[in-house]
Amino acid sequence: MTTPPPALLIAGHGTRDEAGAEAFRDFVRELGRRHPELPVAGGFIELSPPPLGDAVAELVERGVRRFAAVPLMLVSAGHAKGDIPAALSREKERHPGISYTYGRPLGPHPALLSVLERRLDEALGGGPRTPEERADVTVLLVGRGSTDPDANAEVHKAARLLWEGRGYAGVETAFVSLAAPDVPGGLDRCLKLGARRIVVLPYFLFTGILPDRVKEQTEAWTAAHPEIEVRSAEVIGPEPELLDLVMERYREAVQGDLRMNCDSCVYRIALPGFEDKVGQPQQPHFHPDDDGHHHHHGHHHGGHAHAH
Repeated sequence: MTTPPPALLIAGHGTRDEAGAEAFRDFVRELGRRHPELPVAGGFIELSPPPLGDAVAELVERGVRRFAAVPLMLVSAGHAKGDIPAALSREKERHPGISYTYGRPLGPHPALLSVLERRLDEALGGGPRTPEERADVTVLLVGRGSTDPDANAEVHKAARLLWEGRGYAGVETAFVSLAAPDVPGGLDRCLKLGARRIVVLPYFLFTGILPDRVKEQTEAWTAAHPEIEVRSAEVIGPEPELLDLVMERYREAVQGDLRMNCDSCVYRIALPGFEDKVGQPQQPHFHPDDDGHHHHHGHHHGGHAHAH
């Protein structure tokens, strides 16, 4: 009798934007349709239903004992490094006998860089742009922003990889929360560097409150600088490349080929200004829909608590 492959558990961050949460749920359903040989489930660590605990309970109810968890996140910030592992550890206590492996976040990956390039071309007017058309375009790649310097550095790495060989005048970085420069500051920097045309590119998987905020801040800055052409690109979205990349991360986790970057992890290495985080115990997020009984709840409103 052949042992069935481990199930796939997708761990999302969560958003107060219902369209963004539904995009995640649709993505999980599409993965399940594409891979009928695998049980697939997904949940959030905060803000949106279903909580990750419900997704694990769903897999257990389907007879799953082994699964690989993939964080549907672009960078290794506190959520991927601490919150999700802590939540998975809690689920192991709730469901004795299950086992899991944990995959790594998604980016930066050449497949996602190709999607970002496509989003830039769309913002500039359609199909692939010629080198001449790209030569006067400065890109502002806007990440979520984190209190983890390693996570912010990964956005800079993505920006550099996006710039290499694609012919843009430059690719600068900004963040919509928790880190500098913010979006107006990033646009100011592009202007000081002599940018003539700017495309603001959100480094986000799906729509939501933060990508909307990027667009709003871009529009406000543009209104105050009518002499500069500024365009807004769309988020990455549920592209085939993203679906394939999640499966690549799943296979890495199943095969034990994790290659997690711990060289500049704020919980392992004393980085200037963050020395107090070294060795901190990791606790799962409080999710208001997770009462420990794994009922499938409806929508909710309310706050959340960090528990590092």
